[in-house]
Amino acid sequence: MRVMESMEKSAKDVLVKKAAELLSKDPEKNVDKVFDIIKRAVKDEENLKKVYNVEKYYKEMPSVNEYVQNILKTTDKNCLQKLFTNFFANAVWYGMPKRSKLLEKEDIKTPFVILLSPSMRCNLRCTGCYAASYSKEDDIPYEEVDRIVKEARDIGIYYFVILGGEPFFNEYMLDIYEKYNDVIFTPFTNGTLFDEKLADKIRDLGNVLPMFSLEGFEKETDERRGKGVFKKVMHGMDLLRERGVLFGVSSATGRHNVDTVTSDEFIDMLIEKGAKMSWYFIFMPVGDEPDFDLMLTSEQRLMLGERVREIRTTKPYFVIDFFNDAPYVGGCIAGKYYCHINSHGDVEPCIFAHFATDNVKGKPLLDVFKGPFFKEIRKMQPYNDNLLLPCMMIDNPETIRNLVVKTGAKPTDKGAEMMIHDEEFKKNLDKLAEEFKPYAEKAWKEEFNSTGNYAMSKG
Repeated sequence: MRVMESMEKSAKDVLVKKAAELLSKDPEKNVDKVFDIIKRAVKDEENLKKVYNVEKYYKEMPSVNEYVQNILKTTDKNCLQKLFTNFFANAVWYGMPKRSKLLEKEDIKTPFVILLSPSMRCNLRCTGCYAASYSKEDDIPYEEVDRIVKEARDIGIYYFVILGGEPFFNEYMLDIYEKYNDVIFTPFTNGTLFDEKLADKIRDLGNVLPMFSLEGFEKETDERRGKGVFKKVMHGMDLLRERGVLFGVSSATGRHNVDTVTSDEFIDMLIEKGAKMSWYFIFMPVGDEPDFDLMLTSEQRLMLGERVREIRTTKPYFVIDFFNDAPYVGGCIAGKYYCHINSHGDVEPCIFAHFATDNVKGKPLLDVFKGPFFKEIRKMQPYNDNLLLPCMMIDNPETIRNLVVKTGAKPTDKGAEMMIHDEEFKKNLDKLAEEFKPYAEKAWKEEFNSTGNYAMSKG
């Protein structure tokens, strides 16, 4: 069996390497050849249909065509090679059948991506951030991170999002990136530690795709993160763009900055700086001092989704809104397609859902996914037939309460404990869900014709 898997992976590696070489030589001419290679290689009808759909978008949508061409023409050859080999070949093409086999034969649902917080240490003290006062002693030891990545790779997980804290403040992660050169890593960074040496290292590694945190322009970013931070982020972007490194932007989106981070001016600036994508995360009532007043209003939350869909079809830029894009992926993807391992080793379903039944310290990663916690989450999905109400905390708060009772999950921080036991907090959460519901029902009917990708809801 292992010999067959090795032969299959080698064959796929050859095809992907050939595709990457074609694109690096003459991207404009060779994209069609690459699509032909992929279509010849894909055997099952479902995935072949997806390939044809991607090709259709590329050929028929000017913004998509321009976006792809921009990536192909401006990306360093080593980084482009790693994107194809590590992400498209390993994480998607090779890893998916391994994960599907575990689900089919043993009813074990393993995620596509793992969010990992190896350290909570940071060089900044941002307003409202949960990574406030941690020391080196709070880090997950190198040996433990090494084991987690290895075990994940063995069961078909080749994509890690690295959180914190500040990922580049933790010295040993660069060694992890280098050791696991067949895995793709996306560190979410405040962008203040970039210099020529670090930018060169990331380019040479090729398998690191940083996401810079930005709350808007200089005014919005420095108000939260400190004076001078915005200019340091811009400098970091310049260093990576000059070297052809792929990178993106993460925006924590709240009541006071949503108009800014979705504006044409902001997106155009990011495109000019060389960013290739933006991920929008809405402010959530989490952490030691949860603040409902920072959250988007009901109107703003839906406006964010409308604006994201508009940007994707009009600009050569890719944006994701994890709440309003839920209809496309069957609702909430937490606990199914991704999970979070915090700096204590607790395995949580989501970066915002601070509840766990298992800890990876001294426990094989696969055993965590065998447990009832993640199986119950998959069983309960979708939490609502209206996939614009995907979240088990702010949209369906009774779900998180039932999940905790049913599985014995324990809160991993003060905010999560309040979510379950503090009556005032629970009252505010229920009110939030009730207020948003009529807005979501209207948008669900008018924008999505009351239908979504339910096939993905069970993973």
